[in-house]
Amino acid sequence: MNSFVVTSPEAETVTLTVVGDWSIRDGVPSVNEIARLLAPPSAVRRMTVEAAGLIQWDSALLSFLFAAAALCRERGLAAEFGALPTDVRSLLELATAAPRHTGPKAARRRPSFIARTGAVTAQQTRAVLRFVAFLGETVVAFGKLLSGRARYRSTDLALTIQECGAQALPIVSVISLLVGMIFAFVGAIQLKQFGAGIYDANLVAVAMAREMAAVMTGIVLTGRTGAAFAAQIGAMQANEEIDALSTLGISPVEFLVLPRMLALLVMTPLLCIYANIMGILGGFCVAINILDVTPVAYLLRTREAVSLGDFGIGLVKGAVFGGLVAITGCLCGIQSGRSASAVGAAATSAVVSGILAIIVADAIFAVLLNILGL
Repeated sequence: MNSFVVTSPEAETVTLTVVGDWSIRDGVPSVNEIARLLAPPSAVRRMTVEAAGLIQWDSALLSFLFAAAALCRERGLAAEFGALPTDVRSLLELATAAPRHTGPKAARRRPSFIARTGAVTAQQTRAVLRFVAFLGETVVAFGKLLSGRARYRSTDLALTIQECGAQALPIVSVISLLVGMIFAFVGAIQLKQFGAGIYDANLVAVAMAREMAAVMTGIVLTGRTGAAFAAQIGAMQANEEIDALSTLGISPVEFLVLPRMLALLVMTPLLCIYANIMGILGGFCVAINILDVTPVAYLLRTREAVSLGDFGIGLVKGAVFGGLVAITGCLCGIQSGRSASAVGAAATSAVVSGILAIIVADAIFAVLLNILGL
């Protein structure tokens, strides 16, 4: 039975004693008796709360004490709960805790420009340091791979090769075919004015071999594979599987990053070759239907327009782009937080970072090839 006793040993102090077993099934007693005792012209300034014979209790006791504390606050009285059991007192303090009031001026205050600049600079510096550390761990993992001491599962490598290779053929086919057709259409509009439609083969072949096959394949893999890497590793981070690997003495970079990076380094150049074929096929379809170019003439002109060096440049770009996709995807996954929203943010960051890295790397390639005269 929920019960309490109110005594007034002193004129300015009231003692509230809770007795017996308290259960929510019996309801929560009313504090009206306490309110009448504290009503004016009462001279009570303080109420102490203690327990006598309290064995079992649940939320009914906390609700009653919370109501009594609220009543004391309304009347401006001091409430002391030090005589209660420790567990009851801890829960009551947690229930009555109030957030710190910052006030309207504090809410409107914002850091200065220098403080915001410093915070952004520190954040970017930490990001660069994390990237450098991750890159160093990757280099160490490749060194162990060459010495035969890397710890990863060959089944993971084979599965990743299948996912980022064979399963990516449909989307690479569609994108490359359409890009080749677009280039052919753009060239046809201009070349038909000069009766030089046959040179449409040069435009499509050179653009696909040196540039577009590698770039479009890299962008497709960024959205398809890089985001998947970030989501997979981010989910493992959220489930503390990466912590478990570290606890077992297995490097997460060797076990998770290395097979994914190897798979993209191997498959991206092969996908670039396939993208070249599909892009040239798209230009071929447009040329023979729009420019009235014979198939044999188009193929002969394509063979004369590009060399093995052009295809080699595209393959090197593809390998570099594949490595960048793997690095950005795995890095965003490892740095992911431990919640579902953090995993989604990691996948988004992997796509954005991967595309940006590909564009920057392609610009660097353009400058270097121009300097070398290739």
